[in-house]
Amino acid sequence: MKFLEEVVVEEFLPTFRSLLAADLRERGLTQHEVAELLGVSQSAVSKYAHGDVATDDDIAADERVQDTVERVGEGLASGDVSQVQALVEAEVLVRQLSARGDLLAERHEAANPALADYDGDFRVHDADSEVRMREQVLSSVRRGVRMLEHTSGFATLIPAVGANLVECTGDAETVEDVAGVPGRVLDVMGRTEVPAEPDFGVSAYVATVLLAARSAGSDARAALNVSYSEDAVETLESAGYEAVEFDPEGESSGDDSHVRDAVADSESVDVLYQTGGYGVEPIVYLLADSAPDAVRMARELL
Repeated sequence: MKFLEEVVVEEFLPTFRSLLAADLRERGLTQHEVAELLGVSQSAVSKYAHGDVATDDDIAADERVQDTVERVGEGLASGDVSQVQALVEAEVLVRQLSARGDLLAERHEAANPALADYDGDFRVHDADSEVRMREQVLSSVRRGVRMLEHTSGFATLIPAVGANLVECTGDAETVEDVAGVPGRVLDVMGRTEVPAEPDFGVSAYVATVLLAARSAGSDARAALNVSYSEDAVETLESAGYEAVEFDPEGESSGDDSHVRDAVADSESVDVLYQTGGYGVEPIVYLLADSAPDAVRMARELL
């Protein structure tokens, strides 16, 4: 009797780690940095680099393996992908390769001939698991934040109350399902300042607007708030975006009914804005499919 996990450890893992270590080294990371990211010793990384660890040609040649190595390697090197997400992506890959009739499943059946007569499937992990979904959202917000930091002139678009870039999970219901920047994105002497790494449940206002828009029928998964001006709204409309004004009355109290009413009265909304009121700064909210897409919208204003 041989467990599927044994096939994974003995045949898949050495090859996957070797490919990922090589990918990270090619991206300029040191042997120490690679060891830290992979959770292995530096001597193990050295063995991977010198070909001292036996690898499986069939596994190495699989396009899904190569794609995962490239995506995870790029994300780990840039910081857009956390170690948790890297682990989840590897787990999902393992379950894909373990599906009945697939590469690892065939190896498992070869080691256990009795499985040939079994009608079930040994996949036990969900590719659409909550942890994977949330890590992907965080990764997307990280990419968006990096784009903001490298967007010349974005600081001029930051409202006095600060900006935030948020993205939610597909089944988001509360602000705890929305990832954003803790403490908001600030203009510090003309420079875009991001105080901390993105996390869930850290945005109140922008997350609430996004959730209100979604509850009224919007398909947007992300939002970014910028300073209001007539020129900004006109520029966005000229670029083909649908802009809708809403009553700012609920901005200070957290009442999102005005946002929901504005979205519900329109067939499609890309831009929500309010022109201010007593104690309320005028703001433009950019709605998009992802955090990077929201940043691309903002760049059209520069």
